[in-house]
Amino acid sequence: MHNHTRTFILIAVIAALFVGVGHLIGGSQGALMAFLLAGALNFYAYWNSDKIVLRLYNAQEVAPHAQPDFYRIVQTLAQQANLPMPRVYIIDSPQPNAFATGRNPQNAAVAATTGLLQLLDSRQISGVMAHELAHIANRDTLTMTLTATLAGAIGYLAQLPFLFGGHHREGEQRSHGIIVHLVVMVLAPLAAMLVQMAISRTREYSADELGSKISGDPMALAGALEQIDAAAHRVDNQVAEENPATAHMFIINPLSAGGVDNLFSTHPKTENRVRRLAALAQEQSNQTIIRRRGPWG
Repeated sequence: MHNHTRTFILIAVIAALFVGVGHLIGGSQGALMAFLLAGALNFYAYWNSDKIVLRLYNAQEVAPHAQPDFYRIVQTLAQQANLPMPRVYIIDSPQPNAFATGRNPQNAAVAATTGLLQLLDSRQISGVMAHELAHIANRDTLTMTLTATLAGAIGYLAQLPFLFGGHHREGEQRSHGIIVHLVVMVLAPLAAMLVQMAISRTREYSADELGSKISGDPMALAGALEQIDAAAHRVDNQVAEENPATAHMFIINPLSAGGVDNLFSTHPKTENRVRRLAALAQEQSNQTIIRRRGPWG
């Protein structure tokens, strides 16, 4: 299944889950309220998500003269990707990592940590920022914001006991309502988390592929991923640990328990990503050879 199709299906699932939780807790009125709440939350996230996350990590916007090499890398890649120049930020954190945010390419931002700029060479930094620009081109920054908002809201919604007064009956019906609520309270946030993580893993693979095409250097990104992954397990990102809902935004899972390629991982296993990038590099090499030889070999 194509990655974009799979993402669309998963978003539909998480939206349906949100409305379904409202229905189970409050009947048709609960479903309607959940639907309206989902719309309000997504509207708020659409306009404010980039400001919130950049403020959360105390990201500082970079002027061209302050970080000329880094700024130039992003500028060159944006031109190669035919994207508007995003705002460029630096996060004062020893853990090497990076993310992109913003509701669309015209209002996008990319951020890298000081740890990343110190660890990687310019070629690897280009690979990482090409990956982040690919997220912008693919509208992943909006997709992941909306899914994270809905997933978080499902957790809050499932915790509200006796919502909308639907369970104030006596006897067996009331007991049944309590049981349903308890089941929803446990299973709904878990299901939402699994769907959100599946979307995140899908989008990372797509950004790796498009980012490699933007930079023209898949192995630079592969090398950067290996170095970032190794360092991320040694260096904590305290803000991310305190706000795990933002972990999916980063190029490598910033949480100390990250890196496992299973249902509970926000990112694909780095080894799998590197393997795919190596295959892309080989494919690009073969295409270059064919072009040089011409149609007659």
